[in-house]
Amino acid sequence: MILERIDTPADLRALSADELVQLAAEIRAFIVASVTRTGGHLGSNLGAVEITLALHRIFDSPHDVILWDTGHQAYVHKLVTGRREEFTRLRQAGGLSGYPSRAESAHDWIENSHASTALSYAHGLANAFEVQGSDRRVVAVVGDGALTGGMAYEAMNNLGHSGRRVLIVLNDNGRSYAPTVSHLSLSLTHLRLHPTYLSARQRLANLLRGLPAVGPVAYSGVHGLTSALREVVTPHTFFEALGIRYAGPIDGHNIAEVEQALANAREWDGPIVLHVLTQKGRGYAPAEEDVQRLHDVKVSPDRAAHPHTVSATSAAAIDTVRPAGAESADGPPAPAVIPATTYTDAFTRSLLRAAEADPRIVAITAAMPGPTGLLAFQNRFPERFVDVGIAEQHAVTAAAGMAMGGLRPVVAVYSTFFSRAFDQANLDVGLHGAPVVFVLDRAGITGDDGPSHHGVLDLVLSLSIPGMTVFAPSNAHEVEVMLADALALNGPSLIRFPKTPAPHADPTAVGSGLQARRIREGDGTVCILAVGKPVAAAEEAVAILGAEGIEATLWDVRVVTPPDRAMLEDAARHQVVLTVEDGLRQGGAGMFLADALEGVAAGGGPAGGIPPRVRVLGVPTRYIPQDKPDRILARFGLDGPGIARSAREAAVAALGSPLVRPEADSPV
Repeated sequence: MILERIDTPADLRALSADELVQLAAEIRAFIVASVTRTGGHLGSNLGAVEITLALHRIFDSPHDVILWDTGHQAYVHKLVTGRREEFTRLRQAGGLSGYPSRAESAHDWIENSHASTALSYAHGLANAFEVQGSDRRVVAVVGDGALTGGMAYEAMNNLGHSGRRVLIVLNDNGRSYAPTVSHLSLSLTHLRLHPTYLSARQRLANLLRGLPAVGPVAYSGVHGLTSALREVVTPHTFFEALGIRYAGPIDGHNIAEVEQALANAREWDGPIVLHVLTQKGRGYAPAEEDVQRLHDVKVSPDRAAHPHTVSATSAAAIDTVRPAGAESADGPPAPAVIPATTYTDAFTRSLLRAAEADPRIVAITAAMPGPTGLLAFQNRFPERFVDVGIAEQHAVTAAAGMAMGGLRPVVAVYSTFFSRAFDQANLDVGLHGAPVVFVLDRAGITGDDGPSHHGVLDLVLSLSIPGMTVFAPSNAHEVEVMLADALALNGPSLIRFPKTPAPHADPTAVGSGLQARRIREGDGTVCILAVGKPVAAAEEAVAILGAEGIEATLWDVRVVTPPDRAMLEDAARHQVVLTVEDGLRQGGAGMFLADALEGVAAGGGPAGGIPPRVRVLGVPTRYIPQDKPDRILARFGLDGPGIARSAREAAVAALGSPLVRPEADSPV
């Protein structure tokens, strides 16, 4: 196999055209086999094979800089830069990152996973090289909807103004997670490739060339006219108005054509866009036919333990992935039949029910209708669904405007992407008291995608917005209750939940989403306040302590702010209080509750107004590499045994002696 001989980009340059075609096929087979074994991003990488090979044959990485926006399309880049053997541990603990990683290779300049940022990096690097008098080139591969993000346009504006030598490879597959939302993306493909236009132009060219004597002159004149027309109706005008040269579009799966275009663009003394047309999922039929479901493949533990051959991957890959709430062939499913196996599924069902009853409800997302559970809503209420593309800032401010106009907007994004729109959530929604409901999926420790995707900041951010009501469901049923309460509020609210399976609960035991729930009453020594997902681990900790003769009180906080007064008053009667969350400890829910508890306890704690000793448990302030979520939480002491251990330690600090069994003097 040719792939086995490729350890550095230099190994590509000796290959013939036929060998490159064979190598591209081998790479696609390798990626399909790897991703269906470990999980990972499939469609975007299958579409970027030829572009990547051409880039590494024309440019000299890492002397020349190749940036990937977003980084999930860099698997081929990783293969040809010496990391082939490491794909057996793709996205595994201690293994290969699913994104570029500076720790892995000198060929990875940025650890880029949030879209629309590479052009700003490129501008900065090109500026640095020019100041230093270096001849190093900078290439930014932009695609998968990144040009729907406003930051990309800010960077292009500055690139055009500065004239810095940056090559922008526009990998145009027409999609991100879902079909890209952009009039620019339509013009990038539709106008230039319209069959009627192309056919008429070719017929005219053939006719004119055949005219005796005057044919070449006539063709030249008409060619100039069509070029002038093209200036008006194609992206050529858009980019060059910004001061950026435009070339293309070209076939992104024709290596020779891409190489020639790259070589020409490399010589341009300024910023230039090379527009390349590709097919997401190229070469693998299931991914070509359903790029939505096979964008990011998830793999069950039994599949990870038993690798598939390439020939067996088709059924496995289709089997493995189905976005929450995805419609059937007969149309969108009725809410009653959507299984609430995840929090996302529960949200899909709950939002559909709420929207059936209230025509003011609209749903907004940023290029992720499938992963956030909005596909069924989009199909049921297309006129009340808005996908803004990769533009979270715009999504939030637009939602504020909708709320001011009398609608009830629900903004559904990943927790990690909420941080991109914090200024808008704070000043455009919060300052105006707009009744916008934020629904943050993948909150807390997420696992496989590594440090860029853990949703550990949302509690810190949302709790700093005055007037924001923050909900944290601990089971599937609570999502519906909390969404209903959030939609009834007159101000902003936020519901956060993890990607892991959602426990079920007795609906009669839940009550209002604005009230905490006491799960167990103890003996007044230890009280645990658990926020969201960690409620299950806290229940395990209470059971461990109970087996040791220690009766701890446990509260499911449910709504962090405003905190339930009854919960705080009960906690204040204990000697030791632990708070537990799966977000950042510093500035998070625990510290917020500790401050609230101090005010309540001052009026009558367990020892004449002395507040209880509070220990805050949460995620430390650090960048956390990929691993399974529960293993990460266990390392931070946020599993059942870890919480029980912290309870004992806190009791020693508060009481000066270990917790003891009532019937014995020996320490536990």
